[in-house]
Amino acid sequence: MSISDEAKPTARAAAKAARREQLLKVAKTLYARHGFHGVRLDDLGKGAGISAPAVYRHFSSKEAVLEELLVGISAYLQSGGEEIVSAAWDTASGIFPTEAVPTLRRLIDFHVDFAMSEPELIRIQDRDLEALPDESRRTVRRLQRAYVSRWAEVVEAAHPAWTLESATVRVHAAFGMMNSTPHQARRSSAEVVGVELRAAAAAALGLS
Repeated sequence: MSISDEAKPTARAAAKAARREQLLKVAKTLYARHGFHGVRLDDLGKGAGISAPAVYRHFSSKEAVLEELLVGISAYLQSGGEEIVSAAWDTASGIFPTEAVPTLRRLIDFHVDFAMSEPELIRIQDRDLEALPDESRRTVRRLQRAYVSRWAEVVEAAHPAWTLESATVRVHAAFGMMNSTPHQARRSSAEVVGVELRAAAAAALGLS
């Protein structure tokens, strides 16, 4: 077998992966613009420059595309938040007290970067989460709860006088602000929005 023959499967796999990513990108734009129920499989194929039957080589349905988008971003947030917190976590006693505030600021940076770069996914999740199959919707909810819980533990560690319940409420409020502001402030520069959003989230979470 020649080297070129060995490379062919890899090249085909890479081309397939690229087409799959292209379909996800198209779906993200169209679902955000028109809503999940306003988009047909034909629309996804047309946006990616392929026929509707060709879409089935990558996804079994437009619901499967939605699953990959929403489960994928929930997993990304949960794992990213876990990585940040784990770096400052003492398995015996929880988060190191001196690391609570710096860790919380890193979490804010992480989420603001997400909100600034993925406003379409935020809109899709807000509007079309219920369109997911039951199992996938439960997976998203489970990942979201884990993400919120980690944040709340850090907030509580940063503010010993606060209860975990109070910390959780604050986290939800901060998420609402961080997730909605980039879309609402489209006329402002990204730099200004990022700076102000980080400051506002920090204030909501009791950081000076």
